[in-house]
Amino acid sequence: MNSRTLVLIGLSLILGLGAAFMANNWLSARLNAAPDDNLQNVVVATLEIPFGQMVEAQHVTLVRMPKDTVPDDAFDATDKVVGKIATFAMLRGDIVRGARLAEHLGGSTLASLIEPDKRAISVRVDDVVGVGGFLLPGNRVDVLVAKKANGGGNNAQSETILEDLRVLAVDQTASTDKTQPVVVRAVTLEMTPEETEILIKAQAEGKLQLALRNPLDNQKKPPVEEAVAMVAPAPVPQAAKRVVRRSSSGSSAGVTIIRGIDVQATKVQL
Repeated sequence: MNSRTLVLIGLSLILGLGAAFMANNWLSARLNAAPDDNLQNVVVATLEIPFGQMVEAQHVTLVRMPKDTVPDDAFDATDKVVGKIATFAMLRGDIVRGARLAEHLGGSTLASLIEPDKRAISVRVDDVVGVGGFLLPGNRVDVLVAKKANGGGNNAQSETILEDLRVLAVDQTASTDKTQPVVVRAVTLEMTPEETEILIKAQAEGKLQLALRNPLDNQKKPPVEEAVAMVAPAPVPQAAKRVVRRSSSGSSAGVTIIRGIDVQATKVQL
């Protein structure tokens, strides 16, 4: 092998190494060209987080996502969600959002699931009242009451007294990991203070029954008074009647004309 061949081989190696070095620098510059301007840290679930579960460090992790795909109430650090209570079930890979978490301010986790203007009250149930054991935390139910009609006998009346109530817990669990029917002894419902008074009164008057709702059905029927007001036509005002009174004393007669609240008296010479 002559010297000319060796020079060509060396020159080829130098050019090849130079081209590889330049290509590597170009790729690095492209990959590092402001990649953080359009990305941000987002907390996502690494495990399934059931309803009512306190979020722990192993439940979440950080990922990088484009800013225009991140919800406004997302978190950018895991320590901002650890210790909070999940108010909705979250699957693996779901973005952890503020609307699905509640602060745990002490006491039981159930207390953190109650909305600020609501109350939790437990209802004793059996396999019938509890919809055959198919009630789970997070379900929505209606409450009916059956009571005997006035006068006794076998006649009974039933009425839907409360609608679209959220089930917070069944017995002493707020977890939704069960899918098989389980007969329980009590169901805890979330309702307003006014609805609580209605429920307590109904328990004393008759027997309660829970009706399971479809989660997509959030319509409530109006109260009976409002329904009657929407159907009944407005009363037609009646014209004031004209009343005439005649006097029988003397040769002159008095005539009194009444129009509404106005009274007018005149004398007529006979």
